Amino acid sequence: MTTVGLLYPGHAAEEDFPRIEVMLDSDIRVPLFHTDTGIGTGVGQGASRLEALREAGAPERLAAGVEELRLAGAESLVWASTNGSFVYGWDGAHQQVAGLARAAGLPASSTSFAFVHAVGELGAGRVAVASLDAEDIAPLFADFLTAAGLDVVSVRAVGDDSGPAPADAATWGPERVRELVAAADHPDAEVVLLPCTALHTAAFVPELEELVGKPVLTANQVTVWEGLRLADRRVWAPTLGTLFATREPPLGATQPRGIEVRE
Repeated sequence: MTTVGLLYPGHAAEEDFPRIEVMLDSDIRVPLFHTDTGIGTGVGQGASRLEALREAGAPERLAAGVEELRLAGAESLVWASTNGSFVYGWDGAHQQVAGLARAAGLPASSTSFAFVHAVGELGAGRVAVASLDAEDIAPLFADFLTAAGLDVVSVRAVGDDSGPAPADAATWGPERVRELVAAADHPDAEVVLLPCTALHTAAFVPELEELVGKPVLTANQVTVWEGLRLADRRVWAPTLGTLFATREPPLGATQPRGIEVRE
């Protein structure tokens, strides 16, 4: 049995994770422990969206779910939020997961780092981003990816000026997600990234890949993959896309362990 503990912000597309458990068809558990984002409930009122996202990823908010996660027997921990990580910048995001690793005594990461490691797993370097964040937030993910050494050839932001479209992203059906991926694709991109963990995508990643003719990485997919990577567990599950259909990393690809603190 391998247990990957996830800290998930609020409530949106959490149904993706039990679905992924079933699709892995193995002795893998992916329990979720919800964190209070505070967004829309007082936190961030009178503040910018950037400040609100940073507050959602603050150490005291994330620490609330760590003890439950440990008691569940988790072997690794992933902060299942992309914008709740990259808004801290490359160095700040490292500090965020280092704090989680110390608090849990487990290998820890976040969805932002999961995307970086997953692109490396595929042996790719040029990416297109389909972001549901507001236009002032989406470029921060591109900056994060660039700091990781990736070439971001395009960013399509569909959030409006007042806040991100992910507020209703959990209601999006497959057709709308397909339209987003097609619109975000770029001829020079080797991979298309969908960084919103509020989108339901687990059931149709191969369809998205067939649509654009290249790998598509979605937030919930890479989050689970990252947790398994930290737990040293490789799984063959092509129904979850190219990422889960790669048994061995490409020649020359590196596999960073991530941040690990055991106490």
